Parts: sequence; structure tokens; C-alpha cells
Amino acid sequence: MYDIEALYEAESPAHAIELLAKYPEAHIIAGGSDVLIEIREGKFTSPGKFASPGKLAGATLISIQKLDELRGISPGEDGDLRIGAMTSMSHIEKDPLVKKFFSVLAEAAGTIGGPQLRNIATIGGNVCNGVTSADTASTLLAWDAVMEYLGPGGKRMVPIKEHYISAGKTALAHDEILTAIIIRRESYENCFGCYIKYAMREALDIATLGCSANVRLSSDKKTIETMRLAYGVAGPVPLRAPSAEYAVSGKPVCEETVNAAAIAATGDIKPRTSWRASAEFRLHLAEELARRTLRESIKRAGGNP
Repeated sequence: MYDIEALYEAESPAHAIELLAKYPEAHIIAGGSDVLIEIREGKFTSPGKFASPGKLAGATLISIQKLDELRGISPGEDGDLRIGAMTSMSHIEKDPLVKKFFSVLAEAAGTIGGPQLRNIATIGGNVCNGVTSADTASTLLAWDAVMEYLGPGGKRMVPIKEHYISAGKTALAHDEILTAIIIRRESYENCFGCYIKYAMREALDIATLGCSANVRLSSDKKTIETMRLAYGVAGPVPLRAPSAEYAVSGKPVCEETVNAAAIAATGDIKPRTSWRASAEFRLHLAEELARRTLRESIKRAGGNP
């Protein structure tokens, strides 16, 4: 049973904002793959607050499920990619634009749950729940995604590094919704990446650690012009590894450079010990996954590490 006080269906993004203003304790529900489980387990109290199991406080939900204008992936006139917040993981996994310009996001989306879950789970829900284990988050971070919020005052654009505030909390105000995720042309053009998820099982499992790399090589494929490296479950929020990025930018494509980045990355993260893994094991994973994602990204970019 789901302890739900009321369910309202938004007829448009603007209507969703109106409903949020009218019901200050309401919570947005998109695909429902996270929210419904939290309610069923008795953890839901109000947006951003979770109680211990067994405390069923009831929830007022505002569904944006019928807002088809928030679905799909489209190119902008300037070459930016716009990903609607209601776009499902299965759509992202198969979309031709994503596969052409941003294939690593399709890979990351494909690691989430099973086919049934990917059919209902949305990319907006994956990043708005604020959890560090969200499989698309580290890739979006490595590609400098920009979050498009809609609220009473109109739209505001928020870099993804400012979207995550703390564990389970984002910069979204209560009366705002995420309408789209923007990938700037300069963030994906001539860039190649790789995402690796380490988990206890090969499917239907939460990441023990996730690592995503983004590499742009020089025209002769011998120098790393830029590199961005991001992790999930390496801290309270998805995070970048600036020391690793600095260690390789402008450096020659070789195994020594890859190793330097992998070692430097361990100084940028703050993993914790949990029942899934110790902090020490996650540090070991972070170094090894950095090596593997960087090597593969360089190969995809046409280099030979």
C-alpha cells in the first residue's frame, strides 16, 4: 500500500509550478521509480526529508507524467543538445543524437536497473533525487551539463556542479521543476568518453563506485588537450577530480600520463565506508576505474595510450 494523501496531475509545466505554490508540502513525481519506493517503505515525509522506516507520514504528489513537452532530445540552433527532464532512460539509451554526440550517456543510462525500470525512470528523476549513486550524474558532470529550472520567475540555468548541494539535496527550490538538461556544444564536440560502474552484480544494482571520463585530443592524437573526470559514490554528492584533470591536460598520450591522473584522482574524493564497501576499497576502485575510463576514452578519441 502507498500512503498518499493526494495526487494532482499537472497539465503543463506552468501548471506544475502553480500546484507547487498551492501545495507547499507536495512532491513532484515523474516516473515514480524512486518516490513510490520511498513512500512504500515508509521513508517519505516531505521534499528533501526522510524519516526512519515505519513512519508513514503520507504524501501529496504532483505528477508531471503527462507533460510530453518535457520528453525527447533535440539539437539547438547553436549545436547544444537539449534533453527533456521526462526523457526515459531507455529513450536515452537508444536515441540517435545521444549515440552520435554523447554516446557515454547512453552507456550510463543502460546500466540502470533492468529494461522495465529504464522504461519508466527519467533522467530528471535520476538527478533530482540528489543521490551520489545516480548513474547518469557523473557523466553529466564530466560533460559540464547545465540544468534548466522553471519557477514562478521563469527559467534559470544552473551548472550541474551547483545543482548538487549535499547528500539528497539539490539547488531546486520547492516551487521549481527541472525542465531540461543542456549539453553545450563545446562540452561534447570532438570529445570522447567512457563510463564504468562497479557494482556487486552486473545488473539491477546500485553502484559501489562509478567513474566517467571525457577526453579531447589534439589533431595528431598525441596530446590530451582537455580531460574531465567525475565520480559517483566517491563523496556525499557526485564530484569532479580537478587534480587529475590538471595532471593530464596538455600532456602527451601515454601510460605515464594515465597513471598520473589515476593517482591524483584519489586525492580529490572522499568516499565513506558503508555496508557495500569500505572507504579504502572505494579509493582503490577510484584509481583503477580512472585508468580504465581514461584508456578507453583515449582509444575512442583515436589515440593510443
